[in-house]
Amino acid sequence: MYQLCMRLKSHIFVSSLLRNAFGRGGYAAVLRKGAEDAGAIFIRQRGRSGYETLYAPAPQNFFDEEGDTSRRFEVRLRGVEAEAVERALSSEIRFDADCWIVELELDDCSDLFDLV
Repeated sequence: MYQLCMRLKSHIFVSSLLRNAFGRGGYAAVLRKGAEDAGAIFIRQRGRSGYETLYAPAPQNFFDEEGDTSRRFEVRLRGVEAEAVERALSSEIRFDADCWIVELELDDCSDLFDLV
């Protein structure tokens, strides 16, 4: 039997991410709204230390199966100054103008999304 597998739309994933962050007593905001259906999502995590971590979409070779529709992320930058994250995101926006940027203010967001 033919099974249609679709990835969760970006705007739905982002809505869920924000709701879960707020549910944990954190802060979350959409800094840049991208393509609603399939825009790449970048997550900017700010901790109490003042340093930031940037999560980016994982490369396709980290997916288990051909029909895998989950969203997975990799750590692009960890424990860096805000300016380093700004530079990285500016570069991503030049490459893909339809990307999303979500900011989370939580000390631990590791179980809000899948990491590779």
